[in-house]
Amino acid sequence: VLKAFNYSFPWNGQQQMYKLDIGWPKIPEYFTGQTFCVAVDSLHRLVYVGQRGDNVPKVLVFSEEGYFLYSWNNTVEMPHGIFVLNSATDSSVWITDVGTGKYGHTVKQYSPSGKLLQVLGTPGNAGSSLIPLQFDQPADIFVEESGEIYVVDGDGGMNNRLLKLSNDYKEIWLAGTNGTGIGQFKIPHSVTVDPFGRVWVADRDNKRIQVFDKVTGEWLGSWSSCFSEDGPYSVRFTANYKYLIVAQLNINRLAILAAPPVGSIGDCVMVNAVQMADETKPHLVDVDMKSGAVYVAEIGAQQVQKYIPL
Repeated sequence: VLKAFNYSFPWNGQQQMYKLDIGWPKIPEYFTGQTFCVAVDSLHRLVYVGQRGDNVPKVLVFSEEGYFLYSWNNTVEMPHGIFVLNSATDSSVWITDVGTGKYGHTVKQYSPSGKLLQVLGTPGNAGSSLIPLQFDQPADIFVEESGEIYVVDGDGGMNNRLLKLSNDYKEIWLAGTNGTGIGQFKIPHSVTVDPFGRVWVADRDNKRIQVFDKVTGEWLGSWSSCFSEDGPYSVRFTANYKYLIVAQLNINRLAILAAPPVGSIGDCVMVNAVQMADETKPHLVDVDMKSGAVYVAEIGAQQVQKYIPL
């Protein structure tokens, strides 16, 4: 297995903002498949990793310190995106499954121990964009504390859309069709929501980030100038919401972009970057909203790495 080393460089003469935690995880040998996604439960100090492969556990759970705790495997076929929701009463883990077998094309909610609680979509059936809850390779999910859900669908399937669902899984609004125009998508790959009422989508193959109003679904703007070399694979905010962390898989880079406060989206400004080793292939990231640590799921290196803010 390739173990990527890290050679960060000063960005535009600036100091690096992150350094690799070489002690995380304590035993990397637990990664036995391709690590596609990672989610942090900062309340309970847990890190969930989704991986793919034959006869490998699909979900691994680590402590924040890097100790392997347990794994689970039921009803997960090919995890693509993963998200942890902490509500007032409980925690749950949401996974988007892009498999083509009997569990695929679904968005699923699990208990922290891996008990299946909810399935959105029709397992095993790729959907058409005409039916809201019929997914085709759903890529990523973000769930607010209210229970409202944002799904980007999909990772190369027929659908190219951003869907907002109520906490009882009814469509509130739907944005996007396949295309290059305003509000259209080519592989919407990652989604997140900021505290200012905006939904951010990594529109991967259009090489841009698009932003929408979370209440109405109205298009607010897009960023493309930062992505001439490679499209954005992830969108996650830092703990203070000052920056967006964007993985660029094909150039093995994490771009750190200035997040605009309330008001105009403007165009993107890259303030820093973490350059990774060749063939690391960072796919999706997540941020610990307490410590600020960034976890990167790397499908080339087949591992998750942890970066700590300096």
